[in-house]
Amino acid sequence: MVTPKRPRSGPGTGKLRLHVPEPSARPGQQTDFSYLKLSRAGEIPRPPVDCVYEDTIALKNGLIRVLDDAHQAQGPWDPKAGDEALRNGLRLMMLTRAFDARMVIAQRQKKTSFYMQSLGEEAIGVGQALSLEHDDMCFPSYRQQNILLARGYSLAQMMNQIYSNTADPLKGRQLPVLYSSKEYGFFTISGNLGTQYVQAVGWAMASAIKQDSRIASAWIGDGATAEADFYTALVFAQVYRAPVILNVINNQWAISTFQAIAGGTTATFAARGVGMGIASLRVDGNDYLAVLAASRWAAERARNNHGPTLIEWVSYRAGPHSTSDDPSKYRPADDWQRFPLGDPIERLRRHLTLRGAWSDAEHANTQADLEAQIIAAQKEAEKNGTLISGPQRTAADMFDDVFEQMPAHLVAQRQQLGV
Repeated sequence: MVTPKRPRSGPGTGKLRLHVPEPSARPGQQTDFSYLKLSRAGEIPRPPVDCVYEDTIALKNGLIRVLDDAHQAQGPWDPKAGDEALRNGLRLMMLTRAFDARMVIAQRQKKTSFYMQSLGEEAIGVGQALSLEHDDMCFPSYRQQNILLARGYSLAQMMNQIYSNTADPLKGRQLPVLYSSKEYGFFTISGNLGTQYVQAVGWAMASAIKQDSRIASAWIGDGATAEADFYTALVFAQVYRAPVILNVINNQWAISTFQAIAGGTTATFAARGVGMGIASLRVDGNDYLAVLAASRWAAERARNNHGPTLIEWVSYRAGPHSTSDDPSKYRPADDWQRFPLGDPIERLRRHLTLRGAWSDAEHANTQADLEAQIIAAQKEAEKNGTLISGPQRTAADMFDDVFEQMPAHLVAQRQQLGV
């Protein structure tokens, strides 16, 4: 017996429509930043470090901010940092920006093939790096070069890697800016985004199994949170209470895709953390004092066996995604100037000036000194060659450090190349 089809009735009888998120503005328009869900400085409560994750559910839509519009520190998240600590943070942020600018010029001069800067995001990496111990392990994405700078890594050595020259510690086998340094607690950056999240949680679990004291810090961008690795990492971090800080940099744009494509406007990225049973914070990533406070809170929580913390850092990618990108094709040109959270360097500069701990003259002198250091390091690095001049690596590098005993077919290939 065939059951006759019944006509549809009631609501929802029209054709289904697929929702495709769009930014509020495209080139030539003006972005409406009301989607950001901002909070007033000092408004968000600070739960105890040993809180359960439920205590942070109410924070998932708020934004932890310390500096108000007058550049004064407000509220319970004020880290009470001393003048010299803040001055050091400002110098490192300025160093990051100056280093980036110099390397972008080097790429335009064809000395390297590729570069990625962290323009507009300098506070996040610096603030967290200075909140960790030197031997804590960082599993970065590709805009955390300032972690290396904050830990005192050689400028010239970073440039050697960018140039893939004869002194490159990675022997030209990694894309420029994919640094690696075990000594400085900087795990090899992966071009396949998302993998570092799982690796960080696994490393943190191993540290706990060994009853070590070191914690891990994982980094991912808003776009890569759509990768399955992100959720796998959260499950293991939550189940085993891994001593790890799970950083999500919400800088509004992936390569050319607005963060809403990864779900960033339907719900906050912090909401994903609490949804997985992880204590989560949403923080103004352009407020250096807020970065210090949240990073210290999360580090203390991890180090005292209270479990992982997910931190959504709200910021803005002020420059292109990379030197291969042209953001004028997909977003308004004046977005960064209009971004309501401002420039992290300028905000900290004004706060220190109000405290009497900084001045315009010192700012100018510091800028000149940092640029001189970078130029000197560049000259040193370029003695080892660049992409277009100086000493060059040989084809022999392809064969070294791969097999303990080189197979016969590779021995034959190397002989054919004469290297």
